[in-house]
Amino acid sequence: MAQIKIKQIKSRINCPAVEKRTLDALGLHKMNHTVVKEDTPSVRGMIQRVHHLVEVTNA
Repeated sequence: MAQIKIKQIKSRINCPAVEKRTLDALGLHKMNHTVVKEDTPSVRGMIQRVHHLVEVTNA
């Protein structure tokens, strides 16, 4: 399966709790932190929820 890189580019301060939990579920805990995940519909849904806080590229 394809993989994608997810990088947090904006701060989670003043974000709703739902978005903070979504970032935690993606494995992002601080600014400029990057994780590599499988490109699945569930991960894409989480990215859509916090699209304004993250940057997505192909791995």
